[in-house]
Amino acid sequence: MSHPESLVVHHLEYSRSHRVLWMLEELGLPYDIKRYPRNAAWLAPKELQQVHPLGKSPVLTVGDRALAESGSILETLAEEHPDSGLGIAPGEAGRSDYLYWLHYAEGSLMPLMVMTVVFRKIPEGKMPFFIRPIARLISQKTVETFLRPQVTTHLTAMNAWLSEREWLAGGKLTAADMQMSFPLEAAESRYGLDSYPALKRYLERLRARPAYQRALEKGGPMTPAKA
Repeated sequence: MSHPESLVVHHLEYSRSHRVLWMLEELGLPYDIKRYPRNAAWLAPKELQQVHPLGKSPVLTVGDRALAESGSILETLAEEHPDSGLGIAPGEAGRSDYLYWLHYAEGSLMPLMVMTVVFRKIPEGKMPFFIRPIARLISQKTVETFLRPQVTTHLTAMNAWLSEREWLAGGKLTAADMQMSFPLEAAESRYGLDSYPALKRYLERLRARPAYQRALEKGGPMTPAKA
C-alpha cells in the first residue's frame, strides 16, 4: 500500500466495518470514510455494488483496488505493516493461534450471531395476524433450543482460553483480536456475557483501547441498542 492517503473505508452502519476502522486507527494511517445506511430490510444499499460486486461491507479501497472481507483486509494490513506488531509471521510463536482466531470469528461464531438476528426478526415481518404467534413461537424455539446451546458451547470455550491469557494469540494485541471484536460485541448484545467473566474482561480490554474508541466515534456503534 504505497499510497495510504488514498485509503477509503466503505462503511455500512452497524457492521463489521468497525474492525477495519480500528485497525487503521491502531496503525495511525490516514483514511476517509464513505458511509452507507442500511435499508428497511436491514441490508446494505445497492450503492455498495458499485464498489464490490457482492455489495457488502466492509470494503477498503486503495487507489483503484477494492479489498473485501474483513479478515482478508486485516491480514493484508498486518502483513504490509509488519513493524506494527499486529500480525504474527510464519515461524513466530503464536502463529497457529493467530490464524485460528482470525478465521474462527467468521467461520464459527459469527454465523450463529447472524442466525440469531434472522430468527428474532421473523415475527416482525409482514404476515397474516393469525400466523404471527406461530412465527414467534418457532423463532423463540429455534433460538432457545438450537442456537443458544451452540452459542453457550462457543462462549464457554473462549472463556476458558482467555482465563489464562490477556490476548488471543502471541501474548499481544493482534489482528485476530480485532477480528473477534465484532462477534463478541454481538454476543454480548444478543446473549449476554455475565456468565463468562474472562470473556467479559477481555471485551472490556478491547473497548479500553484508544484506537477502538476512536473507531467508534468515527464509525458509530457496532450494534443497535437492541439486536
